Amino acid sequence: MIGEFELQKNDSILVAGAGGFIGGSLVAHLRKQGYTNLRAVDRKPISDWYQVFDGVDNHVLDLKELVSCVKATSAIEHVFNLAADMGGMGFIETHKAECMLSVLINTHLLIAAKETGVKRFFYSSSACVYNADKQLNTDVTALKEEDAYPAQPEDGYGWEKLFSERMCRHFREDYGLQTRIARFHNVYGPNGTYDGGREKAPAAICRKIIEAKTSGDLSIEIWGDGEQTRSFMYIDDCIKGILKIAESDFVEPINLGSSELVSINQLVDIVEKIADIKVKRNYNLNAPKGVRGRNSDNTLILETFGWEPNIKLSDGLALTYAWIADQIESGKHLA
Repeated sequence: MIGEFELQKNDSILVAGAGGFIGGSLVAHLRKQGYTNLRAVDRKPISDWYQVFDGVDNHVLDLKELVSCVKATSAIEHVFNLAADMGGMGFIETHKAECMLSVLINTHLLIAAKETGVKRFFYSSSACVYNADKQLNTDVTALKEEDAYPAQPEDGYGWEKLFSERMCRHFREDYGLQTRIARFHNVYGPNGTYDGGREKAPAAICRKIIEAKTSGDLSIEIWGDGEQTRSFMYIDDCIKGILKIAESDFVEPINLGSSELVSINQLVDIVEKIADIKVKRNYNLNAPKGVRGRNSDNTLILETFGWEPNIKLSDGLALTYAWIADQIESGKHLA
């Protein structure tokens, strides 16, 4: 179900959350592909953005405020909303209110988009919207889009994402704003957070093993018993999927994630092989762990686009490990 719409190289495009991992990677891709009218917005000082590019209209704005959203969307045709207060499980389990306040970003961006005449609006949702009762086992049945209801999402972050999905739907139905929604499943890769408390499992494990190898203390802490399962999507697949979904006529929320299910212990196995070391695993059973198992059912995205995220975890982790190792050796930190 792919329509005829296609972004044009001179279309005006806003990337909200451009100072973050996925937003910055999207700006990098669009710029590389020859898009010339890009606006990048984030609330962090530009010096703290993960990636910054010349020839892009860069702004520091707090998109929780409606006036900032109106300024950001002025003279813009297409919005990619990747802005949110979020991080790995250690962050979202301990900052539920902060995560839920991101509802102001999407709500005000939608209001501003309606007022300023935006044509298309892409919203980055999350697999955290899915019903927790369907994620109690490590051998989890892959989650289909309809498994978001009856609603029992991740407390805080998941509820905000699910509510914002509904806002997108109703702005499309009531006002004709063409909204598109992807549910991300654990995105990782270079130019992402790897320390400071907001990092996700792939980056955290890479960092821990790099530090263990460097220090000679070959032991690392693992949150939980290591048997919890997830799928992890490499950033290049994420960017490709974002653009496919944004340019399509498919209007319902759709999974965007790898279907390659692994346990955290298996994730450690892969990074050990990349690093060519073995580490002692110290399991912290009191640490934040999230759901017991989560995987992406890609039936719908395959039927719709004839494509799914397909970069192997071992290949993506090798690139991620090398980048983090270089950052640590250079004394850089992306918190």
